[in-house]
Amino acid sequence: MANDIQIGDFFSLLNSVENINDTDYEKVQLLIEAAKSFERSTYQCVYIIDYNKKDFLYVSANIAKLCGVDAKRVKDFGYRFYIDYVPEDDLKMLLEINENGFKLFETIPIAERREYTISYNFHIKKQGNRKALINHKITPLVLTPDGRMWLGMCTISLAAGNRAGNVIIKKPGADTFYEYSLDTHKWSQKPEISLSETEKEVLSLSTQGYTMNNIADIICKSVDTVKACKRSIFQKMDVKNIAEALTYAQNHQLI
Repeated sequence: MANDIQIGDFFSLLNSVENINDTDYEKVQLLIEAAKSFERSTYQCVYIIDYNKKDFLYVSANIAKLCGVDAKRVKDFGYRFYIDYVPEDDLKMLLEINENGFKLFETIPIAERREYTISYNFHIKKQGNRKALINHKITPLVLTPDGRMWLGMCTISLAAGNRAGNVIIKKPGADTFYEYSLDTHKWSQKPEISLSETEKEVLSLSTQGYTMNNIADIICKSVDTVKACKRSIFQKMDVKNIAEALTYAQNHQLI
């Protein structure tokens, strides 16, 4: 199937961008410099999608550590990178997410579109038949006057677990989010979970490497209370371990 996929397949007609001129591109240099600054201050890889030129406008240098391909090569590849480095099943999933993501994006009021982020997991092929599961987020960077996404800011980091998918669209602070089912091929709106202050403390301290005994001492609670908090967190998020819980919390902006 991958041999049949073309770069244009990644660009939905729902987000057709036109009439971007040289003057417009001169203005985005500041955004590229901002992305470089962000790159220096985070472990995440950063790149900017140009939906007008159907290419990558900028790719952070640290992407080589994640996928084994240097930034210049990734930028030169553009969307060809996905075709060559994403397993076939995941590549098919990306095309589906892209098309249906923009269908949902069209239903969001133009004034609010910049506030939303789409997040999902997929694999990248590495040397020696190995694969890495990454979390990929896209948020609008620059919109056209009619609400189309001209530039999109993307961040990439390693994901917990080994399963592709986990597709959500969320606005910070909202009490609901959109989740996409790869089985029904539909979006559904779901209520966001709520963590108590104690649960947030336990989750945060757990990700810092503290044991349950340490956490109990820090928050002045019993070990049994800490254990109960962890069970409650895992149940609310429907996850199996602290790494998956942290990924969930980051994707849903709960901590």
